[in-house]
Amino acid sequence: MAGGGVLLLVVVLVGSAASGIGGVQNVMNLQRAFPVNQIVELEALKARDRVRHARMLQSFAGGIVNFSVFGTSDPSNAGLYYTKVKLGSPPREFSVQVDTGSDILWVACSSCNNCPKTSGLGIELTVFDADSSSTASPISCSDNRCAAIVQTANAECSTQSNQCSYSFQYEDGSGTSGFYLSDVLYFDTILGASLIANSSAPIVFGCSTSQSGDLIASDKAIDGIFGFGQQGLSVISQLSSLGITPKVFSHCLKGEGEGGGILVLGEILDASIVYSPLIPSQPHYNLYMQSIAVNGQLLPIDSAVFATSSNQGTVVDSGTTLAYLAEEAFDPFVAAITAAVSQSVRPFISEGNQCYLVTTSIAEEFPPVALNFAGGASMALRPADYLVNMGFGDGAAIWCIGFVKVQNQGITILGDLVLKDKIFIYDLVHQRIGWADYDCSLTLGKDEFVDAGQLHVRRSSSCVLFELRPNINISLLLYISMVVSFLFL
Repeated sequence: MAGGGVLLLVVVLVGSAASGIGGVQNVMNLQRAFPVNQIVELEALKARDRVRHARMLQSFAGGIVNFSVFGTSDPSNAGLYYTKVKLGSPPREFSVQVDTGSDILWVACSSCNNCPKTSGLGIELTVFDADSSSTASPISCSDNRCAAIVQTANAECSTQSNQCSYSFQYEDGSGTSGFYLSDVLYFDTILGASLIANSSAPIVFGCSTSQSGDLIASDKAIDGIFGFGQQGLSVISQLSSLGITPKVFSHCLKGEGEGGGILVLGEILDASIVYSPLIPSQPHYNLYMQSIAVNGQLLPIDSAVFATSSNQGTVVDSGTTLAYLAEEAFDPFVAAITAAVSQSVRPFISEGNQCYLVTTSIAEEFPPVALNFAGGASMALRPADYLVNMGFGDGAAIWCIGFVKVQNQGITILGDLVLKDKIFIYDLVHQRIGWADYDCSLTLGKDEFVDAGQLHVRRSSSCVLFELRPNINISLLLYISMVVSFLFL
């Protein structure tokens, strides 16, 4: 960046009530780090910030656990996001789908006889061999952990094999069964801008001996599923109970191009994040959606359509590719979008789906949509967040509604089509979900995600400001007011 950096920082010390001293005690004038007339490159400023951030992070015993995310929301290209985990001793790497709609981490077992052997995703599939891991420990029926699992998760105990086993189905009809075991999970803990520690922890996960449905489709085959639900057997709950990570995680899924993104066991803070409370006592991440607006106009939908019960409600699920909308809301939703497009857009029906022939950018031709939730939180959807590109025809691009009508059920599911290109925070401590629009193609640096309750990040334009939140009371409060201004030449 060409320009002279101007930094004004005033530190004001205020006495505590206990000391009986009030008012300003001292004002310190600080010298400029860079001369006012000197042109400073952006990389030099970034390097200086990295050093400072590292010093701040090193004062904490814990760290931040992050996983790189691969894959894409594009349904023509598998339409899933996955990350990589290392299990066992010696550690082996597994590619697992990131799924907030389930709780269990499971991988294919060496004894699986129908698990896929190849993957169209370009990844080499791996199976877990408990006999080859020196730290693997199958969980028997007599193990206290099995009794706890049976009470809180989909598990059963086979007296014939004396193994704590599981068998469950996913919403898309696919399923898996196998047995639980304990072994070591390896992960990188970020302690500073340039300091990464190799960490590990014992966890309980599933070893799949049988799969069915889409799980055995070779075009999008993976090693397993990484469940991020809020039940006790999810990895986020297990690591939190061990005091290794906070009970909060975040993700940022890139929508365009080759996709990708990042998954953080911690919290990302952004000034534009809005939160909506989770509906309690639900097996999934249920939010109360109250209304939908198209082009700023509320749709005539009875709010009871979005109420949560045993068979209806609004669920946030990263394991779902598209989005699903209750029938009573779907029809007015599609009708309002079709009515709002310009005359140059040609609507048509393809195999029962509402589609459009578009000769220009969809951002110019289609209206904005807002999903409104309890707590005053609104989720803005661009046309790319509710339309799916289906190729070309008649000299124009074909775009179809990416929301699917759910008939005879009041279920609404917000999948990757909606979740992409946003920061999402699942705050299980405060039982809420937050989100903010974000360009997930911009790499979130190691300084930009933090351990909830200790170090938080606030982003303003291109500047990242760290906010320290101590967990103990202090007698002297330090208020720091920072004004950062960059003058461009």
